[in-house]
Amino acid sequence: MAIITLTTDFGLKDHFVGALKGSIYKELSDAKIVDISHNISPFNIQECAYILENSYKNFPEGSVHIVGVDSEPTPENQHIAVLVDGHFFVSANNGVIGLITSEFKPEKVVQINIPNPENGSFPVMDVFVKVACHIARGGTLDVVGKSFDDLKDLRGFSPTVTDNGKKIIGSVIYIDNYGNVVTNIHKKFFEAYRKGRNFELNARTTKIHRIYNKYSDIINFNVEKGKRKGAGDLMALFNAAEYIELAIYKSDLNTVGGASTLLGLDYRDAVTINFE
Repeated sequence: MAIITLTTDFGLKDHFVGALKGSIYKELSDAKIVDISHNISPFNIQECAYILENSYKNFPEGSVHIVGVDSEPTPENQHIAVLVDGHFFVSANNGVIGLITSEFKPEKVVQINIPNPENGSFPVMDVFVKVACHIARGGTLDVVGKSFDDLKDLRGFSPTVTDNGKKIIGSVIYIDNYGNVVTNIHKKFFEAYRKGRNFELNARTTKIHRIYNKYSDIINFNVEKGKRKGAGDLMALFNAAEYIELAIYKSDLNTVGGASTLLGLDYRDAVTINFE
């Protein structure tokens, strides 16, 4: 039986997550359920897309991923089920799987049309659970809907290039638990325009001229401890997802602060790179 994952903006205070899991167990008593996150910022499609893209690939092929963000159906926000990169996604057509479908062509997309659907205010439980459980049992997408060819892209995610390739204008797409600031500038995109040139990364009044490959690269172990960079110092790196991230090495957002608070950066704030 396939794994069913849950990614939502429901939080953990209310009853929604428990009710959602209960409804899955009611359909499949031996279901395998994994929480990816329930702390997506409300209706934040870009944040959800980033987390989903960087988590689904660690699950076995055939896993079913329920996405409960901006899930209320409208004529412009249809319910869909998608098979892409060997995984099934049950979601609204709001662009949330856009990062995945920009890299892999979907094998099949259907608009969900199940018999006697509930038309309440909790479509993730009323519709998505039924579809996910059907797939987890080995059911096909043809049973839950008809082919659909109007899959939305993730708008506003890609950075832009100006000044004849001399400047990349990106933005903050995610702030993690450590206060690290993730931008939408991918390593491949950066290197494609860099072409070996020197650069200056600007985030508000901060200027950075080097990007590391891992956090501990900021430390020069050939320098004595009292004189080298380390905990509390600002750095830029290509994170595990290969996006440019700004971080305070070994920071604690709840005590000394993280890159987001110390640099004054928030979701959608601009980060620019100028090539020399």
